[in-house]
Amino acid sequence: MSVFGKLFGAGGGKAGKGGPTPQEAIQRLRDTEEMLSKKQEFLEKKIEQELTAAKKHGTKNKRAALQALKRKKRYEKQLAQIDGTLSTIEFQREALENANTNTEVLKNMGYAAKAMKAAHDNMDIDKVDELMQDIADQQELAEEISTAISKPVGFGEEFDEDELMAELEELEQEELDKNLLEISGPETVPLPSVPSISLPSKPELLEKVKQLDLARRKNPGSRV
Repeated sequence: MSVFGKLFGAGGGKAGKGGPTPQEAIQRLRDTEEMLSKKQEFLEKKIEQELTAAKKHGTKNKRAALQALKRKKRYEKQLAQIDGTLSTIEFQREALENANTNTEVLKNMGYAAKAMKAAHDNMDIDKVDELMQDIADQQELAEEISTAISKPVGFGEEFDEDELMAELEELEQEELDKNLLEISGPETVPLPSVPSISLPSKPELLEKVKQLDLARRKNPGSRV
């Protein structure tokens, strides 16, 4: 069987044995990308919620604030893992789309090659060096399966307590500065109090004048 017969017909390949078509695989990768994108949005919201909780408890409940910061760090770690996985899937999908396009191109090239074979029936060259050494051994096994799917990440949950405490202190300082701004304002200078003097009523005043006048008459030389 010729090299092009192996590639384009004669007995079928994986697709003939029930393997997925490139279109099916591409669609599944797109579905996975969509699922991971939704997970990204969910984690971003959770990170924001935990940061808000840490600020809320920062100056009142340090234990609750630290727990919120730990959850935030865990969500950030998951988000970083998803970012790496998405990059790998996007690369794989693009490579598969290119491979699918190349397959169609190769099919058309195969028809042209058959015409060339008819014109140069004696050309062999060891089946084109066994089809370029099986396309460089399937492109070095698809770059060693995309470098082992971007290296698996461990599931440990180690946090730097000093880093968490430093972040908590920053949140406490923000809350303290905010409270100081709310209670500070222009100082009010109290007005001096006016002394209350009880003035005599009009009848009392007249009586007092009469008594003074009578005293002067009785003692003309006095200074009453």
